[in-house]
Amino acid sequence: MLSTHEIRYGDWATLGRDAAAIRTEVFVREQNVPAELEMDDKDAVCLHAVAYDAAGVPVGTGRLLPDGHIGRMAVLPSARGTGVGGALLQGLMAQARTRGHRGVALSAQTHAAPFYSAHGFQQAGEEFFEAGIAHVEMRHGF
Repeated sequence: MLSTHEIRYGDWATLGRDAAAIRTEVFVREQNVPAELEMDDKDAVCLHAVAYDAAGVPVGTGRLLPDGHIGRMAVLPSARGTGVGGALLQGLMAQARTRGHRGVALSAQTHAAPFYSAHGFQQAGEEFFEAGIAHVEMRHGF
């Protein structure tokens, strides 16, 4: 837990409302990802993480899929640069380790690849497009 953020972990029934609000703001409104692509059936089987600021407002989210992939990392514009994204990423990586994964993988938007590289991720493969946005596959071993 950071001094100004609290990260909660849980299933979609517990955290879905807050996670969906953040993802809708960042992916659907800010990045123009179609809403039907953003919310998917994988949400039901993921471990979700939501970061809350000191006032209890949800400001960031991410999810861990059963296969060790991290996805749907999103931080509201007002909370960017505060360390909440890194805290969410490190928290999800710790959860993956606890679950016995030997590493994690994610599809990073290309502009965010330096953020993941700073956390020890390495690019694996060529750039590809998902929902019209350039991505790269990245991996981190434990």
